[in-house]
Formats: sequence, C-alpha cells, structure tokens
Amino acid sequence: MKAKYIVGLVIIVVFVIFAGMNFQESLTPYITLAEAKANGKTCQIKGARVDGSDHYDPTTKTFNFKIHDESGEEVLVIYNGVKPSNFEHATEIVVRGRYRDGVFEADEMLVKCPSKYEAEAPEGARS
Repeated sequence: MKAKYIVGLVIIVVFVIFAGMNFQESLTPYITLAEAKANGKTCQIKGARVDGSDHYDPTTKTFNFKIHDESGEEVLVIYNGVKPSNFEHATEIVVRGRYRDGVFEADEMLVKCPSKYEAEAPEGARS
C-alpha cells in the first residue's frame, strides 16, 4: 500500500474515534432528582415548577426557581441566563446541568407550555 493511503486511513480512523467520543459525551440522560443528587454528573431532569419560587436577578443575570419531580422531591435550580417569557405558563420544565452543593446548576433550560392547538371536542360532545 502506498504511504498516502495509510496516512489517509489513519486520519479517517482518528476522526471517527473523536466523533464517537464527542457523541457519547453529548448524550445526557433524563434521571430523577435523587439520581442527580447521587451521581453529580451532567444530566437532565424534568419537573413541574413550584409556584412563587422564581426570582430573576438582572445584575448577575441569574434566574432561580424550584421544580419538583414526579416523586414530589423538590430542588432549587440556578440558571445563568434570562427568565423565559413563557415561564409562568409552563406545564413542565427540563433543565440540563449538574447537582452541586444542594442546588441544581442548569446550563440549559427548556420550558414546555400547553399547546394552543389542542384538538377540539366533536360537536355532539360539547356541553
């Protein structure tokens, strides 16, 4: 085999390995709050917001709020970013980050709101 084919093949193999490692790191599983507290690694948790717990500090640009998961466990979330405009309408919140020192430090946040395109009931079913 010619040397340039061997070098090309080695470069391709290195890029495939590099891409595989980065893909593995980007996979962030959904876990419960209890699991997030136990492992301390980057993860995603979802839950419902706790009414009246949100506070945005414009000087530090941090948004703090509480969520509770399906088991009822509650955690304070600190998000370094602006408060989403539709936060009060959220039915579910997904945060990505890690649990550290009693709080969940979120890098990313997704606010799920009720759909305005819900199917209407059939005409005979309306009251």
